[in-house]
Amino acid sequence: MKLAVFCGSAPGDIPIYKEAAYAFGKLAARRGIGLVYGGGHVGLMGAVADGALAAGGEVTGIMPTALAEKEIAHTGLTHLEVVPDMHTRKTRMAELASGFVTLPGGAGTLEEIFEQWTWAQLGIHQKPCGFLNVAGYFDPLFEMIERTVSAGFMKRDYAEMLVCTVDPDTLFERFARYRPPAQKWQSKSAEIKAQCMLENQNNGS
Repeated sequence: MKLAVFCGSAPGDIPIYKEAAYAFGKLAARRGIGLVYGGGHVGLMGAVADGALAAGGEVTGIMPTALAEKEIAHTGLTHLEVVPDMHTRKTRMAELASGFVTLPGGAGTLEEIFEQWTWAQLGIHQKPCGFLNVAGYFDPLFEMIERTVSAGFMKRDYAEMLVCTVDPDTLFERFARYRPPAQKWQSKSAEIKAQCMLENQNNGS
């Protein structure tokens, strides 16, 4: 399994953000989970990579040429791919990943996970999306997501497909058990067929 990690290129204003990122990378490596991330050595991005590498894990960085030329690329990764632009970077990360984990970060972090979450709703992929809620960082975000449900802009199933936890072990376990809801705009016949397939898989396991 490889997980894409979206997180800040800054360390944040309290030490626990960086400490949690390092610990997450380390635990992922100990579980045999490879990481795919933006390729930087700075901020939480660098901490996640350093934690995984310290525990002997596999870390793949995907970095656009413009950023690599600014010398913020991590030089100790298992693999570093330099790609033409940000769109290619996101596409490549999505291709390599079996799921998407979000740690604290800014606009770019949120843009990346929201794109993958939207694609999951549309059935473009069926991979889990989750948040490691370090020090309650994502509490306001999930209040807003709850508001989209109560205001009638999102079905409850799509809000609940997100994994949000303070504990990395819980996140990994919930990813392993993840089952996607019916995709948005799916026809009734396709929904019934998908449900039958899932029941058959469960009965066979």
